[in-house]
Amino acid sequence: MNDGYDAGYGDGGPYELVGYDEYGRPVYRQADGRQTQAQQYDPYGHQGQHQQGAQQGYGYDPYATGGHQQPAYDPYGNGGGYGYDAYPQQQQPAPDPYGQGAHGDGTGQQPRVTEQTAYIPEQPAPAPERTAHIPRQAGPADDGFDDGADGAGSAPEYRTEQFAFVEEPDGDSEDVIDWLKFTENRTERREEARRRARSRIVALTVVLALLVAGGVGYLWYAGKLPGVSGSDADTGTTTAAGAQKRDVLVVHLHDTENGGTSTALLVDNATTKQGTTVLLPNSLALTAEDGTATTLAKSVEDDGSEGTRTALDTVLGTDIEGTWRLDTPFLLTLVDLVGNIEVDTDTDVPDPDARKKGEAPLVRKGKGQTLSGKMAVAYATHRGPGEDQNAQLERFGQVLHGVLRKMTSEPDAATVTVQTLGQIIEPPLTDADLGAFLAGLSDLAKGGDHRTTLLPVEEDGTLTAEASDGVVKDVLGGTAKSPDRDAAVTVSVRNATGDEDNTEKARVVLLNGGFTFLEGGTAGSAEAASEVVYADPAEKENATEVAKTLGLPADAVTKGEISGNARVAVVLGQDYDPGS
Repeated sequence: MNDGYDAGYGDGGPYELVGYDEYGRPVYRQADGRQTQAQQYDPYGHQGQHQQGAQQGYGYDPYATGGHQQPAYDPYGNGGGYGYDAYPQQQQPAPDPYGQGAHGDGTGQQPRVTEQTAYIPEQPAPAPERTAHIPRQAGPADDGFDDGADGAGSAPEYRTEQFAFVEEPDGDSEDVIDWLKFTENRTERREEARRRARSRIVALTVVLALLVAGGVGYLWYAGKLPGVSGSDADTGTTTAAGAQKRDVLVVHLHDTENGGTSTALLVDNATTKQGTTVLLPNSLALTAEDGTATTLAKSVEDDGSEGTRTALDTVLGTDIEGTWRLDTPFLLTLVDLVGNIEVDTDTDVPDPDARKKGEAPLVRKGKGQTLSGKMAVAYATHRGPGEDQNAQLERFGQVLHGVLRKMTSEPDAATVTVQTLGQIIEPPLTDADLGAFLAGLSDLAKGGDHRTTLLPVEEDGTLTAEASDGVVKDVLGGTAKSPDRDAAVTVSVRNATGDEDNTEKARVVLLNGGFTFLEGGTAGSAEAASEVVYADPAEKENATEVAKTLGLPADAVTKGEISGNARVAVVLGQDYDPGS
């Protein structure tokens, strides 16, 4: 197959690579030993001839036709006496593959060409599986096309050295890789942003659903859900009192100096977020542990904290969780611990330690009076001449409200305050329970959500639906259930002392003694001696007990006629001493 070059170069013997020219083309030379001697191989046996005219000939005689000069064979029709040089930088005589020069002498010898070099073209090989970079390179007088014998200008034939294969990523490929990475990273970031957005939307939806469910649950629990329960401006309905959640404690103030007790219920309504102090009169009729009728004051004295708490639950329909016994010395310390209190006082209170009458009062009447511990105790226990016990009870309520407003709202700190008092808390109540409870009420009091109210009772100490419905049902969430009137001894009292205040004082004493009081009026004139009368002999023992309760002598008891519903009738004379 014609490769476009002299056939002598294709099979002329071994060559070795000696380097590359300025165009990157390989340069070969004939290997040593090919023509170490002048004698060359003569394929046709012309051993006796000598090459002549090696330097004068213009070509070679492939057929050794004679000694005269002939034009060299031009296989490509180029004319002239020179062989075709693939790289025509310089023209050289064509080699004689048969050992004959243009003017051979029959010797078969050629003059040795020292360090002759040649360009050995390579046969086309299958294209390597790698990216090729094909530059347009041409030497001088080379237009890149095959100038073969046909002279038709066939398709260009590229040489090996014209191809520069990419072995390492060049700058362009690195830019492409960077661009692909950037595009991939940006796509990933967009996908991640979409995933995060979807996650946020899902989380927001869940939170909104929980908030809606919690709000609906709270409204249902608080009885404020329209169409179910709670206050409704359109329907005028109110929250079912029994469905509300309340914490209730009973507190007893014991006056260790002058005697007597004052009782109140502390209520924390978690449903309505309202706090209330319910003042309980000492005349409130209760049922004692033995089933007999008694009063609140007598129950506290006789039955103690547990018995009184049970009796109150029975009468009011409540569930009192514990009892806080607050003696006046502990009240004094508590007020000093919270840093004094402010109260709108309704009267002047004399100093119990004053040596002379007419000295300045310990507590002055007025709005926003600052009370220390001693002043607070004096005001809470003060009962003026001729005053109802309820007046003193309301002053106690004012002091409690002032303490709650100054108390800390932090449960742990409130517990420390309770523990600092040094008092013994009666089970099942604990220091921590009382501290947390007072802290909660304090928070309500500071926010204006605490009020004080008095439980209304009848003259005989019983409760009626009309008088107690607003407190027992709405505030306490209970149902009033007063003891049977017939269970207690009914005592009718007629005042003949000449002092109208003695009627009220006798009423309080009798109610505290567990009797039912009936108003008998006032006599037109004073009588010297008091009298206790019973009609039924079975009531003699009760009459004797009434006389003892009022501080009257035993001989004042007598059998006689009684009008009305009373089982025992009393006429108070000038010998009656309310302080006895």
